[in-house]
Amino acid sequence: GSVKAGKMPEGEKMRQCKQEEEQQQKEEEREGLIEFYSSYQELFQFFCSNTTIHGAIRLVCSKKNKMKTAFWSVLFFLTFGLMYWQFGILYREYFSYPVNLNLNLNSDRLTFPAVTLCTLNPYRYSAIRKQLDKLDQITHQTLLDLYDYNMSLPQRDWSTSSTQRRSSRSLLHHVQRHPLRRQKRDNLVNLPENSPSVDKNDWKIGFVLCSENNDCFHQAYSSGVDAVREWYSFHYINILAQVPDAKALDESDFENFIYACRFNEATCDKANYTHFHHPLYGNCYTFNDNSTSVWTSSLPGINNGLSLVVRTEQNDFIPLLSTVTGARVMVHDQNEPAFMDDGGFNVRPGIETSISMRKEMTVRLGGSYSDCTEDGSDVPVQNLYSSRYTEQVCIRSCFQLNMVERCGCAYYFYPLPEGAEYCDYTKHTAWGYCYYKLLAEFKADVLGCFHKCRKPCKMTEYQLSAGYSRWPSAVSEDWVFYMLSQQNKYNITSKRNGVAKVNIFFEEWNYKTNGESPAFTVVTLLSQLGNQWSLWFGSSVLSVMELAELVLDFIAITFILAFRWFRSRQKLSPPGPPVNSQDNAAFQDEAPALSAPHRFTVEAVVTTLPSYNSLEPRGTSRDGEVGHE
Repeated sequence: GSVKAGKMPEGEKMRQCKQEEEQQQKEEEREGLIEFYSSYQELFQFFCSNTTIHGAIRLVCSKKNKMKTAFWSVLFFLTFGLMYWQFGILYREYFSYPVNLNLNLNSDRLTFPAVTLCTLNPYRYSAIRKQLDKLDQITHQTLLDLYDYNMSLPQRDWSTSSTQRRSSRSLLHHVQRHPLRRQKRDNLVNLPENSPSVDKNDWKIGFVLCSENNDCFHQAYSSGVDAVREWYSFHYINILAQVPDAKALDESDFENFIYACRFNEATCDKANYTHFHHPLYGNCYTFNDNSTSVWTSSLPGINNGLSLVVRTEQNDFIPLLSTVTGARVMVHDQNEPAFMDDGGFNVRPGIETSISMRKEMTVRLGGSYSDCTEDGSDVPVQNLYSSRYTEQVCIRSCFQLNMVERCGCAYYFYPLPEGAEYCDYTKHTAWGYCYYKLLAEFKADVLGCFHKCRKPCKMTEYQLSAGYSRWPSAVSEDWVFYMLSQQNKYNITSKRNGVAKVNIFFEEWNYKTNGESPAFTVVTLLSQLGNQWSLWFGSSVLSVMELAELVLDFIAITFILAFRWFRSRQKLSPPGPPVNSQDNAAFQDEAPALSAPHRFTVEAVVTTLPSYNSLEPRGTSRDGEVGHE
């Protein structure tokens, strides 16, 4: 009886401990600030049961039906894949930086553009007149030898000084080093010159260019006219380059070229134009070039623009350079050079040319949207022109810089870089060979000029359209020519080819602006992403936050489980070896000296411990024995 009374409180004590542990666990769950999960299964089950993402609840509700669970799982993840595929398309479109083109029509007083007019008559300047006369004599003999053509030469005073004779001999020497020759076409090279299969049309004409190492090539042309003009122009440029002072070529003759000038019904004067010389187009005059006040047009129409009467009769011209009669006109913006080869057009003699203009501005987005440049400061090409950046300015500057670097001198048609000098075969004997080789690389973009030079982000262009009529008319030409000759004291010998009239005006008061705006902004991207999310899952921004929470919880559980696994591995690792092996050996020597009863008692306690199920019957027998004793 005393044994049973002693065991009952022990069981009661165990039940109380268990109840206290459960109560403590409930209090911890109720008072905890962070609710967490003990496994991945619990995490995903809670997410699918409580998320607002459509379709996720079906993964929990159908867990007793494995076929439905598999079906909804495949459908759920397939939908996720399709949605993120659409997301990828949207991101790709966003990072391609597309733009919208905005077209605006503006009505305002228009700034009149700059107008450049050239005589199309390369002038025999006094500084180089004798050398040009000598070049004409050489050309006359060359054409006579090649084509049996006796070119007529004007009567000149051929008397020269000793200095001029030395200069003429030097010119003859260099012309002979670059002769004009005929060459058989490639498929007829092996045939003799007197072969009946070869006629005059089977020859190419050109001139020979050699390097300093006597590496020569034949610069050939299919047209004899082009070949003669290019050959003559090559030597003409060399003559111009020998003039030490460029101002010696500044021989403006405005009054004998411009017979009448009016803008907005007001007469022009010398303050309204500037003069420069072009090697091929002669004297050029730029009106309204921003040197003084800029012209503005308040109204469109022919009476509110620029009207010019120009002389087109050629006098003392160079026939091998200029093969046309008239004048050349170009319309361009202020502070931009006039590239007459690119944007100019010719005015016919005896014709009134009316040119109507329409202004058009283009504004591009820079940065990631295009490779345009604001002012050219980020372009790796030095601007050699005293003007603002344009694409053509950059391209020509790029060629000139490469010319100076490769050939050691600068091309005469383009501005001179600092510290360089123009090419002249009296100083640079092989510059022609280098130039034509470099020109071929330039056209093939081997030099990279077309890639380096980018379009400006803001540019102004003028769309031109022209109309023509006979001027003056047959019934009025007599008095018109008489008044012009009296006004300018010049006797026009060829009335029909002597003058031309040019009218330049705005066609309308409106001008067009082409602008760009981003087609895909951050707001547009978020809107499109939200549309895709709603389409596939019918969810909102908070649903995205639930998904982000799931990802964070997954990462947290992964770290916790990894930490527990690492700690458990440390506990299961075997202990290290004893610190002192001598103490261990002494302990083994003393072990047999221990009393046997103590060792037996420990073994009895360990091996004879009864189970709970055998306590009662064994206790009954022992009670009997105790009572018996």
